[in-house]
This record gives sequence, C-alpha cells and structure tokens, in this order.
Amino acid sequence: MSKMTLTTEGDRYVIVTRHFNASPEAVYQAHTEPELIQKWLLGPEGWTMPVCINEARPGGTFRYEWSNGKGGDFYITGEILELEANRRIVHVERMHLPDATPDNHVETKFVADGAGTLMMMRMTLPDGETRKQMLSTGMEHGMEASYARLDSMS
Repeated sequence: MSKMTLTTEGDRYVIVTRHFNASPEAVYQAHTEPELIQKWLLGPEGWTMPVCINEARPGGTFRYEWSNGKGGDFYITGEILELEANRRIVHVERMHLPDATPDNHVETKFVADGAGTLMMMRMTLPDGETRKQMLSTGMEHGMEASYARLDSMS
C-alpha cells in the first residue's frame, strides 16, 4: 500500500503528501543534492538517471534525464525560484516527452512530524486539461516507487 497520497483541488492543482522516516534536513538534502537525487528519483524498477544536474539556489536550474534502456527516455528541466534550507523548495518544471509540457509550478514543504518528516507538495498547472493529461500518465506509481526508495535510504 502506498504511503503517498495524491489529491486534486479545483481544476489546476495536485497535492501530494508523503511521510518519511528521516529528518526534514535529510529529506531536503535528498531533494537538492544531485548525488542523492540520482540514487532515489528513478521511478519504477528498471529506470536509471544518467544525467542529474541541480543548481540548488534561487535562480539555479535543474535537468534530470531518465532512461529505461528500451527507448523510453525522457527528461525534465526547470528553474529554482525559492529555497528555505530544510523547509521549502519552490520551482517551475517542464517534462520533455519529447515536446515540453506547459510549466508546472511546484512548492514542496518539509515539516518535522514525530520522528520523521511530512512532505507536502502542491503543483499548480496552467489549466484543467494539462492536469488531466499529467494525471493520465500514472505518475503516482513512479513517484511512490521513488519515495519508497528514498525512505529505505534513511
């Protein structure tokens, strides 16, 4: 059973929450350091991340490239708008499948929760159709596979 919850709000928002058995500092670090991102943000089994660039600073950019070794490659690019160390990341991202999707504005918060961290991510899409297309990919399965991998690292 998935520990992640994904809900929608209005016609443009997706809210993802997930508890991790690690401190906010550790979970934040895993979201900002390329060497760590490359170990857990892989989606379902069989995928790799041969390219992981993350300039973790306001105004910095990122690029993650995934491959399944079967021609299913894709990548994501974006800009980091705000960072509050160990607490919050605000960025804009676009998937390239191969064409770029409309901008997805994402705010991720990391809150101490007992012995662990509650991560709350709010995605803002430009319209309901873009959100519908994004959700139709089954992205929640890859997200939870990645989050389970991250949780096992702590």
